[in-house]
Amino acid sequence: MKRIKKYRTDFLFPRPSFLIGLGSILNISGNYFDFNYSSSDYEADYKSILSDWGVVGEDVKDAESLFNEIMKKEKNN
Repeated sequence: MKRIKKYRTDFLFPRPSFLIGLGSILNISGNYFDFNYSSSDYEADYKSILSDWGVVGEDVKDAESLFNEIMKKEKNN
């Protein structure tokens, strides 16, 4: 079962599609993308650290479930 990822390491950056990227080639003014801003440096750091550790937690959960699957298969053999 595939879990939906709650955390991302790139949440401050835009997630453009292929068409947005293609359109950015023609952008002459240079301000095509909007970034996700925070009201202060501390808030941006807080959000970044929280998201980074959330990604680590998701990786640990994925590793645990993979380990449990492997152990079940070995136990059944």
